[in-house]
Amino acid sequence: MSESVLKPESWVDLYADYLYNYALVRVSEPEIAKDLVQETFFAGLKSAVNFKGNATERTWLIAILKRKVIDHYRKINSKKGKAEVRMQYKSSYDNEGEWLEEQVADPDSLQENDAIENEELGLAIQECISKLPKKQSRVFTMKTIEGLETETICNELGINPSNLWVMIHRARAALMGCLNENWFRS
Repeated sequence: MSESVLKPESWVDLYADYLYNYALVRVSEPEIAKDLVQETFFAGLKSAVNFKGNATERTWLIAILKRKVIDHYRKINSKKGKAEVRMQYKSSYDNEGEWLEEQVADPDSLQENDAIENEELGLAIQECISKLPKKQSRVFTMKTIEGLETETICNELGINPSNLWVMIHRARAALMGCLNENWFRS
């Protein structure tokens, strides 16, 4: 369900904790995570006119935060930033790649100049996902790439939320190992 009207006055109450935890997992430094969330809210305000309601407010803010995390790593170490680049997921029913990044265009971002690297990383991620056990791969894809809700995934696969999060954690660890082995090697 998507909303077509943003409510920035409620962002802090509704999304700050979630966005902070999301950022903290990716940058591991509380102060930087706080800064990234603030930058996300600011960028959201600046690009609010681009919000078309193709996603929920939270999903839209997460897309902005993802770019902020990428930009953060690009500033300090370009190889770490590659790990956060969102691979272009295409399916016959979902064109989210056409709106997530374009709606929150950041003129200071270098992402637009890295299409080839992004494509190569996307292929490396797909290759690593294909090496995961089948159910782990499916859970990871459904949650992380397709953005499905936990309840939807659990109902479809007949698992409980604890199992889902264990599988996602294991998939992320395996993917990071695979990417470190195959993508980040000099």
